[in-house]
Amino acid sequence: MASKNYYEILGVAKDADVNAIKKAYRKLVRKYHPDVSKEADSVQKTAEANQAYETLKDPVKRAEYDAMLANPFARQQEHPFGGTEHNTDGFRRYEFHSNDTDSAPFGQHDFHFEDLFSAFGQHQQHKTYRRQNEPTKGEDQHAELNIDIYAAYNGAERTLTLNVPSIDEQGRMVQQAKTLSIKIPKGITEGQQIRLTGQGLAGFNGGIHGDLYLKIRFHERPKLYVRNKKDVYQTIDVMPWQAVLGGKTIISTPAGDLQITLPANSQNGKSIRLKGKGIPAREPGDLYLNIHIVVPTANTEADRAAWEQLAAHFAHQNP
Repeated sequence: MASKNYYEILGVAKDADVNAIKKAYRKLVRKYHPDVSKEADSVQKTAEANQAYETLKDPVKRAEYDAMLANPFARQQEHPFGGTEHNTDGFRRYEFHSNDTDSAPFGQHDFHFEDLFSAFGQHQQHKTYRRQNEPTKGEDQHAELNIDIYAAYNGAERTLTLNVPSIDEQGRMVQQAKTLSIKIPKGITEGQQIRLTGQGLAGFNGGIHGDLYLKIRFHERPKLYVRNKKDVYQTIDVMPWQAVLGGKTIISTPAGDLQITLPANSQNGKSIRLKGKGIPAREPGDLYLNIHIVVPTANTEADRAAWEQLAAHFAHQNP
C-alpha cells in the first residue's frame, strides 16, 4: 500500500485553507495523545500529524511539497525539507494552559502538548536528514507555564510526571515518562523564564541535551489577575454600609491579611491602590483592590423594615 501524503494524513483537501488544516491537526493530536489514546501506534500517528502540519501550515514549505506531489521524480535525490530549519526565531513555543480552580501553583493541565509533540517531530526529521560526525548539543526548547499568583508571592516547588515523545538510539520516536522538578522563585514576574538544564532535546552523536526554558504566565480569575507583569488586581466584596461609612477593615490578599482604610462614600468599581503589595519582585508591583458592593437580600420582615426605613430616608435622592 502506498504511504499517505500529508493531506491524506490530516484528512483535508489539497485546497484546504490554513484554518482547516490547523483544526484537523488539533483534532488528530487530541485523539492520539498518549495520555488519552489507548492505541499502540498513537505516538507514530502523532508524529505523522506533526510532520504534515509543520509542512502544510507554512506557505513556502507547502508550495514546495505541492510541487513535489505534482512531479515526484524531480527531486528524488534529496528530501525537500531535509536541510533547512524553518523555525525563524530559533525555538519552539509551547502554550501551557490550566483549567485548575484550586490554589496549587500549577498542575497537569497547565501543559498543552500539541506543540510539544510538534517540536519532537521536527527533531526526529532533523536527525534523520542532517548527519553529523561530531557531538552536537541538543536544541533548547522554550515553553510557557501557567502558575497561580500565590506561588509568586511565596515561592513553590512541584514535580510533574509527563508522558512526552523522545528519540531512541535508532532515531525512532517513542513515548517516555519524564519527571520534572520545578522551583518557582518568590517574586517571579510574568514573562520571566525558568531554565531547566538538560531537559531540552537530546543531542546528536553523544552530544549533551539542550535546556528547557519555561516562560511564566499567571492564571487569570475573574476576581484575581495580573497586569503589567507584576501589578495584581483583586476584587473585594463590600457591604453597602461599609461603602458609605468607610473605615478600617481586614482584607485577605495574596500578600496576606491586610488592614486597609475604606474611603467613605466608596462607589462600586472604584479601586484602592496598595503600593508595593503586588508581586514581590526586585521592584515590587502594586496591589489594586477593586470595590464590589454586595447588596444583602431581605429574608425576614425585620430585614424588609430596615430597607424600607432606609428608602424613606433617602427618598429625595435619585440614582
